[in-house]
Amino acid sequence: MNDTEPNEKIRALLDKGVTIPAPMSIDIAPDVHIDRISGDGVTLHRGCRISGESTYIGPGSILGEEAPMTVDSCQLAKGVRLKGGFAQKTVFLEKAQAGSGAHLREGTVLEEEASCAHTVGLKQTILLPFVTLGSLINFCDVLMAGGTSRKDHSEVGSSYIHFNFTPNQDKATASLLGNVPEGVMLDKRPIFLGGQGGLVGPCHLAFGTVVAAGTLMRKDEETEGRLHFGGAMRAGSVAAPEGIYQNVNRIVKHNIRYMGNLLALTAWTRDVRSAFVGRAYPKAVHEGHLANLEGALTERIKRFRAFAEKLPASLARGVEKGTVPADSSLAAQKQEVASGLQAFEDALHGFTIPDAQPQLPGAFGEALDQMAGAGYIDSIHGLDDWHRTKGRDWLFDIVRRTEDMAARHFPLTYA
Repeated sequence: MNDTEPNEKIRALLDKGVTIPAPMSIDIAPDVHIDRISGDGVTLHRGCRISGESTYIGPGSILGEEAPMTVDSCQLAKGVRLKGGFAQKTVFLEKAQAGSGAHLREGTVLEEEASCAHTVGLKQTILLPFVTLGSLINFCDVLMAGGTSRKDHSEVGSSYIHFNFTPNQDKATASLLGNVPEGVMLDKRPIFLGGQGGLVGPCHLAFGTVVAAGTLMRKDEETEGRLHFGGAMRAGSVAAPEGIYQNVNRIVKHNIRYMGNLLALTAWTRDVRSAFVGRAYPKAVHEGHLANLEGALTERIKRFRAFAEKLPASLARGVEKGTVPADSSLAAQKQEVASGLQAFEDALHGFTIPDAQPQLPGAFGEALDQMAGAGYIDSIHGLDDWHRTKGRDWLFDIVRRTEDMAARHFPLTYA
């Protein structure tokens, strides 16, 4: 073979039916398994690079139609369109899309018909079905739900930022937009974040929240259906605090609630989505989906630990400067979280074992089994109110038990 002929793997892809308009322009790494790339309707446009032994590309997927696309260790379900950019250790469910200039990294999941326009950066980001991101967005460390269909979806406007790194150099900042127990039922009001705005993590927004364009959100919204608006902060200059944490209880509670929702979504994916494994949701994608969710929890624990380990020094600095009295509730919280961290992690690890969690209600599972042939989205839409309540209660129980576990280890912080 010479430099003008496609190599063995590219030739094998062509033979199985993959459309490759410019075979000599693409690169298939040696670790790629050809049998994990469908020959049914898959197109690899000019300049695509595929690598990773866990990579799976499902039927009808199109890569690089606008610009070269690199895919490394990703799993793509049916009908995924990645128009150009870079994706690594990311999972795309049926009809998920990403525009040119995408930069999608580890721990990211785009569920059914979730999408982002051009030049979007995601890492440790989970978008439930139909969630839509505009262009020029940085949206790392977020789980977003809401909406009922492609025409009724949660959306983030263009030029939006989730601020996920603090001056204290920690990332215990994951934001929960909506929640998992209600979001997976695909029957909640969408969330709208207007363009040219930002969200300072960690933050929680209820379903139906609308944030006007140009608004910087710094607080939670726990009531559904509220509109937030505001402009830039008042100009000024003051001494910048160094290593001071004033809202320990808020940071802890947000991190634990996020972890609880990740555990709930993992249980849902493991126990409910497994019934829908098939052509639209292949086993390889299901396995990658679970792996990314488990990895997301590991990441949140890692970031929480990094935050907790800084609390003793923060306390000492606060006492020294006189900003945190040694006998204050804030001082007690910092001591408690730092000293109780390992015991909490051990307890949380034990709760990740499926047998230790509340089990899927039998009636709920049976209802889904009867509708599984209709596909995932149609089956969820087809649930009646009684079964939806059963499913929500099961998932909320997982979240609640996670929070109760944290409250036992950090009672002063949860007081």
